[in-house]
Amino acid sequence: MKSQQKVGKRLVAYALSFKKTILVALVLLTVAVTAELVGPFIAKKVIDDHIMGIEEPWFEVAEETEQTVMYEGNLYKRSSYVSDEDVVGEGKLQLLQVGRSFYAIEEHLMFDGERVVEGSVVTIRSGNEQVSYEAEQLATATLIQFYQPEIRPIIVLLAVYVALLIFAAFFQYGKSLLLQKAANRIIQKMRTDVFEHIQRLPITYFDNQPAGRIVSRVTNDTEAIRELYVKVLASFVTSGIYMIGIFVALFILDVYLALVTLAVVPIIIVWVIVYRKLAAKYNYLIRTKISEINGMINETIQGMPIIRAFRRQKQMTAEFEQLNKEHFTYENKLLSLNALTSHNLVNVLRNVTFVALIWYFGGQSMTAAGIVSIGLLYAFVDYLNRLFHPVTDIVNQLAQLEQARVASARVFELLDEKGEDVVDDSIARYEGYVKFDQVSFSYDGEQDVLRDISFEAKKGETVALVGHTGSGKSSIMNLLFRYYDVERGIISIDDTPIQTMSKQQLRKHMGIVLQDPFLFSGTIASNVSLDNPAISRDHVLQALKDVGADRFIEQLPNSYDEPVLEKGSTLSAGERQLISFARALAYNPAILILDEATANIDTETEALIQQALNVVKEGRTTFIIAHRLSTIRQADQILVLDQGEIVERGRHEELLERKGKYYQMYQMQHRTEQKIIS
Repeated sequence: MKSQQKVGKRLVAYALSFKKTILVALVLLTVAVTAELVGPFIAKKVIDDHIMGIEEPWFEVAEETEQTVMYEGNLYKRSSYVSDEDVVGEGKLQLLQVGRSFYAIEEHLMFDGERVVEGSVVTIRSGNEQVSYEAEQLATATLIQFYQPEIRPIIVLLAVYVALLIFAAFFQYGKSLLLQKAANRIIQKMRTDVFEHIQRLPITYFDNQPAGRIVSRVTNDTEAIRELYVKVLASFVTSGIYMIGIFVALFILDVYLALVTLAVVPIIIVWVIVYRKLAAKYNYLIRTKISEINGMINETIQGMPIIRAFRRQKQMTAEFEQLNKEHFTYENKLLSLNALTSHNLVNVLRNVTFVALIWYFGGQSMTAAGIVSIGLLYAFVDYLNRLFHPVTDIVNQLAQLEQARVASARVFELLDEKGEDVVDDSIARYEGYVKFDQVSFSYDGEQDVLRDISFEAKKGETVALVGHTGSGKSSIMNLLFRYYDVERGIISIDDTPIQTMSKQQLRKHMGIVLQDPFLFSGTIASNVSLDNPAISRDHVLQALKDVGADRFIEQLPNSYDEPVLEKGSTLSAGERQLISFARALAYNPAILILDEATANIDTETEALIQQALNVVKEGRTTFIIAHRLSTIRQADQILVLDQGEIVERGRHEELLERKGKYYQMYQMQHRTEQKIIS
């Protein structure tokens, strides 16, 4: 419950970021609701005061006006329009409707009740009382004369009603526009916050989370939250204001019956609580399965060449179908819950309320007073019908509300992951003197992957790290980049421990080239500069020329502005690697790391890169992680790692003379290359 309250508070906090827009929308909504809810009052007035109003007592008057009616040679005016000065003589008149006919009696009723006509006598019974009057049935033309004074007021009231509806429609439009605008703004801000936070998360988070699941939280879950603000919030707020307005109107009409209908509110509250408990489990499982499906789709797309090569299409389809079937099962369970309760609940509430209405008005009509106007009955029925429209909206949005709540919890769970602080303060370009002093490290906290690593790399030196897979080469570079923080020992640059620097300051003067270079959608030039305004186009072109990439780029249709698709799929591995080298050089790093950078390129391209590196590595410290020992012959220092420890160190010739681990690796590779050549 506390976690749900926390999620609710954070959703409210996001909404308050745009509280002015939402407040204006609510004001417009309140005005629109007020204008719409005046309608039944106008209808009641039309029915009671003008349509049924002709049954009021009529008095004989002398002066003819718009409200007078000529009947049997005398002028009469309704009691609502007459004043004491207007009345002349003793002439009285009252009209009574019995069935579909109207009758005129020349006196006023003592009381009203059940009406019965026999011949020319109208009898009225109320309880034990009964009275009879001589009456004359009115012809249609005569009846129309009595309605003539009411036509103009009815037209005026109907015109006011139509004007209010048009007025309310404009305000409803403004309300909807502002609420949806605020909702889109809220989700825009939330998605930006999530995306920015993802970029601050440590690398360890991405090691343990499939990319598809993270994408699902940024897209699917935030979209579910958008529906919360656009539909659920709008429906709940609109329905709430409507219900408040309707109950105010009902209390004005009849306090007792309004109290009876007020029982609908606690029923809805109890239902919301019960529904959320029942639906929470299903919604959580549904969102989880969607994330798993997204993760599998992402993995399948990434690994499509392997799936095709090893003919694993059927296996992957079966695994996907299993996930899809589980998602379908939970969706069906939630659908059954919604179908069982939503419309059924509203229908039951509506029917019970109408039974109470019939009982109340039926019982009241049998009392001595017997005063139940048709206008009052119409207004109550109209308001009760209007009342259940917002009730239906609330009940129908409960499923969406629960989905949004679960999605919100997942998004906030991501936002609560501890991220790295972003520090904008820059530091001067360091010299590049790197020192590892008895560094040990473990990924899982149990088994060390590095043990007592100690070495120095002076400014301008090239240090190569070699060893079998899993020996700890990449781990050393991960620690230097602070993708992970060292647990034991000290890593320093220019005698300053890297833990005292922010990660942004540390990496500002570092560059890296990976074995599998990553290119972004854009152009070749933008992939070098990464749209950094500090890197000029001239600088970009020079970096590409330094690595020899201009030879193939200038043959492309758009040259340096050639579009690059996702991951650079239209370029060869060697071409992508050259662009990746140019990117690192364009940023002019003090420390350059080449992580198996020449593993996937041909000999000619490798020669180009080696030639470029001999030019650009002057003045910067370079680390090379390599399996191909032929590429590190010129390194100033070679570190041979085995099971997380440095077992040998020295230059290429020195290590060969020792005939140790490095010598064995070199001989093995040399023999392999000779076999391939032969």
